Amino acid sequence: MRVVLGEDSVLLREGLVRLLAEAGCEVVAAVGDGEALVAEARRHRPDVVVADVRMPPTFTSEGLRAAAEIRTELPGTAVLVLSQYVEESYAEDLLASGDGGLGYLLKDRVASLAELSDALERVVAGGTVLDPTVVRQLMVRRRASPLDRLTPREREVLEQMAQGRTNAAVARELFVSEKAVEKHVSSIFDKLDLPPSADDHRRVLAVLTWLRAHRR
Repeated sequence: MRVVLGEDSVLLREGLVRLLAEAGCEVVAAVGDGEALVAEARRHRPDVVVADVRMPPTFTSEGLRAAAEIRTELPGTAVLVLSQYVEESYAEDLLASGDGGLGYLLKDRVASLAELSDALERVVAGGTVLDPTVVRQLMVRRRASPLDRLTPREREVLEQMAQGRTNAAVARELFVSEKAVEKHVSSIFDKLDLPPSADDHRRVLAVLTWLRAHRR
């Protein structure tokens, strides 16, 4: 798996390069700002771009904007965005296209080699990964929304989907059959008024509905 990394902190960037190498990745470029990140992605056409949300010069959302530009120019490039803090609006912006191959993790999460490897594999495979801490914080701030149509079990399933889990993984987590999960997912799509399309696309749209409903 070929990776282009964007992180402005030299120490953290070097640490991530080592961690990614341990995860079996080839880091073809590691840079410290959004402009260089886009340039190196154009040059190397990696499988995945790993980027900090905040980078020079303003340290606001340069990494996120660079990731969006890369996705526009190089469709199919997976993106894993890293953030120091829970920022729900950034997670929503990242998923707004409705496409897969995207992830949003807190930096503390990537200290675990197993979690980083799992997240990379899922986004490169076209899945969506959302940090569990973000999901939990959004749940606490829930307000009236289309999600009110869902049963408690369907909300549990959607929460698991928001973390990027497959139907099989959701079934294991909730101790139910995979067939039961498939029925819940189908019901979620219907209740959220998501039109028939590729299931992966509808999963992302369902997660986006979840994020919008729980936004501050």
